[in-house]
Amino acid sequence: MEKRLGQLKPGEKGTIVRVKGGALGKRLSDMGAVRGALVEVVRVAPLGDPIEVEIKGYKMVLRKEDAGEVQVCVLGV
Repeated sequence: MEKRLGQLKPGEKGTIVRVKGGALGKRLSDMGAVRGALVEVVRVAPLGDPIEVEIKGYKMVLRKEDAGEVQVCVLGV
């Protein structure tokens, strides 16, 4: 099942299917968010923004809007 990264709950994992192009896509790919990479949502701020994710063994914090530009295939569903 495919979802946007911003829709996942803490503890959910997925593999990245696609990332929006442009400057945002370049910045995210530079940080390791590339097709096929495993991503896990570590935690979500109390009001839902930002979210902390782990990609390729390191953690990063993304605005929910930016995370919504990453399409993932949810694992374990």
